[in-house]
Amino acid sequence: MSEKLILIADDAAFMRKMIRSTLTSAGYSNFIEAANGAEAVKLFAAENPDLVLLDVTMPEMDGLEALKRILAISPDAKVIMCSAIGQDATIMEAVRSGASEFIVKPFKKEQLSEMVINLLG
Repeated sequence: MSEKLILIADDAAFMRKMIRSTLTSAGYSNFIEAANGAEAVKLFAAENPDLVLLDVTMPEMDGLEALKRILAISPDAKVIMCSAIGQDATIMEAVRSGASEFIVKPFKKEQLSEMVINLLG
């Protein structure tokens, strides 16, 4: 399980650290991080991670645009969208655009771990 590469894209360093800590507790240890959507797309293209956690609201390129570009690179990419914005329209757009899952912040650590385990097996 620990060989799976996970890309964490969030403009808040504390949130990346919290996600990394949560997933480390769930048995994962291979992470790369991006502070914005543009960086996430570049890292995805270069590293081809097994899973991407994408914040919706980020500078330079938002998560929804990054999601579309990642799926253009790899239509089978597994992407969990994260957002503090619990708006139905945002969730619907993320799902329509091809997100595997959507989690609203603040989320329970167990909820995130369960989603990741379900997607990565």
